[in-house]
Amino acid sequence: MRNLPRHNSLYRVFPALSHSSFRWFWGGQIISLIGTWTQNIGQAWLVLQLTNSPFLLGLVAAMQFVPTMLFSLHAGAWIDHLPKRKVLIATQTIMMILAFALAFLVGSGSLQYWMLLIMAFILGVSNTVDVPTRQSFIIELVGREHLANAIALNSAIFNAARLVGPAIAGVIMGVWGPMWCFLINGFSFIGVLGILIFVPSIPHQEKVAPKKETLGKDILNGLNYIRKTPSIFMVIIMMGFLSTVAMNFNVLVPVLAKIDLQEGALGYGLLMSTLGFGALIGALTVVIKSAEGPQPLLLLVGAFGLGIFNVVVGLQNTYLLSAFFLAFLGWSMIVFSASANSIIQITVDGEYRGRVMSVYSLVFGGMVPIGSVYAGTLSDFWGAKVTFVISGILTLLFMCGIVFLLRRNRKDEGHENSGLI
Repeated sequence: MRNLPRHNSLYRVFPALSHSSFRWFWGGQIISLIGTWTQNIGQAWLVLQLTNSPFLLGLVAAMQFVPTMLFSLHAGAWIDHLPKRKVLIATQTIMMILAFALAFLVGSGSLQYWMLLIMAFILGVSNTVDVPTRQSFIIELVGREHLANAIALNSAIFNAARLVGPAIAGVIMGVWGPMWCFLINGFSFIGVLGILIFVPSIPHQEKVAPKKETLGKDILNGLNYIRKTPSIFMVIIMMGFLSTVAMNFNVLVPVLAKIDLQEGALGYGLLMSTLGFGALIGALTVVIKSAEGPQPLLLLVGAFGLGIFNVVVGLQNTYLLSAFFLAFLGWSMIVFSASANSIIQITVDGEYRGRVMSVYSLVFGGMVPIGSVYAGTLSDFWGAKVTFVISGILTLLFMCGIVFLLRRNRKDEGHENSGLI
C-alpha cells in the first residue's frame, strides 16, 4: 500500500518514493554512501602514499573482494532463510567499527600496509553478505510494481555519492589528511543503523519460504535456476566479464592521476568526481526509463560505451580531457550495471532472490580481485593510459561476440531468445 497520495507529481515520476519505508532507507543510504566513497578515496590515496606501487594498490582492492569470490554463493543461500533487516544491522555495524579502527590507526601513526590488507579482507566479508541482502531487501520496501524505479533511484544516490564523496575526500586529504575520511565514514553509519532499527514495518515482505535443503543443495538449485533462465544467465555472463576488464576505476584512476598526469590528492578526487558525475547522469537516465520496465537496449548501449570510452580515456594526454571523458565512462558503467540489476531482479522468482543476487554480487564484486590484479599489473608495466586502451578493446571484442551469439540464437530459436535483443 502506498503511503502518500497517488496524484502527487513527485511520486508519479518517482513512484518508489511513495513508500515511507523506502524513503527512510533511501535517505539513510545517501549519507552512508557519501561516507563510503570518502573512505574509498582516502584508502586508495593512502596506499599509494605508503607504497607508491600500483600493484600493491590493486592488491588491497583485491583483498577487499576476495571474500565475495569465496563466500558469495554461501551467503546467498543463507540470505534466503534469514530476516534481511537484522542481517543489514549486523553488517553495517561491522563496517562502522572498521572505519573507526582505520581512523584510529591512521591518526595514531601506527598503520602499516599489512593492516590495510587484513581490514580490507574483513570489510570484504561484511560486504559479501551486505550487498546481496540490500539488493534483496528493496522489493520488501516497494513491492514488485515499483522495483525498477527503486533500483534506479538507488543507483542515482550511489552515484551522487560517487560525485560528492571523492570531492569531499580530495579537500579533506589536502587540508587535514586521510584520517578524517575514515572518521567521516564511521559516523555516516550511525544514521542508517538508526533507520534500520526504527524504520516502519516492511509492507511488501515476500511470502516465499525456500525449501529447507542442505547448503550445497541450496547453492546448486540457485545455479541451476540461473542456467535455465536465459535473460538472467546472459546478463550475469556480461557482468562477469565487464566487471573484470572494463570497470577497474578504483585502481586505474588514482594511478592515472598520480603517475600519468602528475596530479595531487585534490586532482585525483576531482577525477573521481567527474566519473561520479557521469555515473549520476547515467543513473538518472535509467530512472527516467524505469517506468517502462527493464531496458535491454540500454544494457547493450552501456556495455558498448564502456568499451569505447575506456579507449578514449586512454588516448588523452591532458587532465581536462581525461576528466571530460571519464564522465562518459561513468555514464556507460551505470547505464549498464543498473539495467542489468533491474532485468535480473524483475525476472527472478522470490524463492531464489537471495541466491541469484549473491551470484550477481559475485560477478560484479567477486571478480574485482582478478580485475584489480589485472589492472594493477598492466599499469605497473605500461601505465594507466595503456591499460585503459587494452581494456576498452577487449570489451568491444567481447560485446561483438555477445551480440553475434544473441542474434544467432534468436535466428535458430525463432521467437524464443534471451530477451536482450
